[in-house]
Amino acid sequence: MNLLFEESGDFKAGSIMTQQGESYQVEMASGKRAKVKSRDALLQFAAPAPQELMQQAQAIADEVDLDFLWEVAGEEEFGFTDLAAEYFGHAPLPPEAAGLLLCLHRAPIYFYKKGRGRYKAAPQASLQAALAGLEKKKQQLAAQAVYVEELKAHKLPEAFRPIALQLLFKPDKNGIEFKALDAAAKEMQTTPQRLMLAAGGVASPKDLHYARFLHEFFPRGTGFPAIDIPPAATDLPLADVQAFSIDDVTTTEIDDALSVTRLPDGKLRVGIHIAAPGLAIKRGDAIDAIARARMSTVYMPGEKITMLPDDLVATYTLDAGAARPALSLYATLDAANWEVLGTETRAELVPIAANLRHNDLDELVTEEALAENRGEYPHKEEIALLWQWVQLLEQGRMAKRESFGLRPEQNNRVDFNFYVENDVVSIVRRRRGAPLDKIVAELMIFANS
Repeated sequence: MNLLFEESGDFKAGSIMTQQGESYQVEMASGKRAKVKSRDALLQFAAPAPQELMQQAQAIADEVDLDFLWEVAGEEEFGFTDLAAEYFGHAPLPPEAAGLLLCLHRAPIYFYKKGRGRYKAAPQASLQAALAGLEKKKQQLAAQAVYVEELKAHKLPEAFRPIALQLLFKPDKNGIEFKALDAAAKEMQTTPQRLMLAAGGVASPKDLHYARFLHEFFPRGTGFPAIDIPPAATDLPLADVQAFSIDDVTTTEIDDALSVTRLPDGKLRVGIHIAAPGLAIKRGDAIDAIARARMSTVYMPGEKITMLPDDLVATYTLDAGAARPALSLYATLDAANWEVLGTETRAELVPIAANLRHNDLDELVTEEALAENRGEYPHKEEIALLWQWVQLLEQGRMAKRESFGLRPEQNNRVDFNFYVENDVVSIVRRRRGAPLDKIVAELMIFANS
């Protein structure tokens, strides 16, 4: 006698060697023996042989009409042999009963399993919903396969265009688009990022890295909410100076400027002027909230993300040709020995005469040219005076460093300026501590101290 039984969710058949109480000793076609409890036994049969039974059962299961079988099953719970009798119209042969069992077991959306060999037909509404889900999944798999082939051909599927970056940074891993991108990348032995670049989902590696940065630090975008920008303060006193700034050619937010004025008594008054957009900000207002949220402008070669709205920056940047609100620190100096006789701080409107650029002047304003009074350039006299003072400021700082046991600062290192134009990067050497650089640095240190 042979036995069909269930083991670990699978159906097997073998020859019964012995039966003791509630268990059988069964030998499989492979020669392996198994102990089967009676509760797991589903069908005893004399013929055909166990292996042949399973082969015939598989063939019969493949031919069963599931929709008709579901209609025959009715609404009540049933045993598989009972339904087999209904379906075949006669007491089922062992292969028929086993075939129907296999069919029931692999159609869980049609029949719910209720126990060993027992099932119940799914309600009609549940069946229709499940079939609709299967059809949808089938269509999705077909679409996913098309996406994979398009990506492998380095063609971006139309559905990917609005979500290309999302697929790389924050994908829905259950979505067919992500699954297609992941599958195509694995087949081509590359990364999703490189594949997206090749397919045109991202224009360039620069755009990819920049987009990742924005996704992490500016998930709501870099724009500003619509706010009213207050006009620049006009009720401040007008400074009696002609100030000038010194910056790199790429600087657009000009936030500091310098001035030198000869006083009637022969002394000098050096002005260090700092742009003061804070004059337009009240604690707790909309601009204050924006500034506190960002805390800083983000600088990078060829790009920047400002801390404050562009209209406010344009109102308070120290552009040449206008008097701009600034916080000024004035130092009165004895030109004979460069002793600081006094300082004064005031908020005022500062006339900006020029915006000087390192790129234009660094080759003209050298230590040798300053020593020999060579060359012609804007604010030459003021720069020469400042150069004399800042050298003494630096010497004083170095002496103080040494008194603290610190090494002197090294000014012979080379700095680099980075420029990006049409996605082409230029790296330009620039000596650290060049005169214009040192003038600005030392005066900012002086002001901050």
